[in-house]
Amino acid sequence: MALAEPEIVEDLSVAPAVPWQTVVWDDPVNLMSYVVRVFREYFGFGHDAATARMLEVHRDGHAVVAEGPREQMELHAQAMHDYGLWATVRKAPQ
Repeated sequence: MALAEPEIVEDLSVAPAVPWQTVVWDDPVNLMSYVVRVFREYFGFGHDAATARMLEVHRDGHAVVAEGPREQMELHAQAMHDYGLWATVRKAPQ
């Protein structure tokens, strides 16, 4: 008596891409006007949006400045480091 081959079921569905965030943290070094300038220059934010995010950094200690694929968020974090800002990458809350 031959044993039956087990049925193999493959799930080929693609998991949805998990968004990541670039977070800029408050520091005692950079002026608020400089942070606004960096956000405008690098991310292309308008004056009001850049100021709002800078105030989040100042008041809350951090602000999310971008969300998307991990690789892109890591590039943004490195760019913020190049500007002298403290930034990290984290998974976006679900």
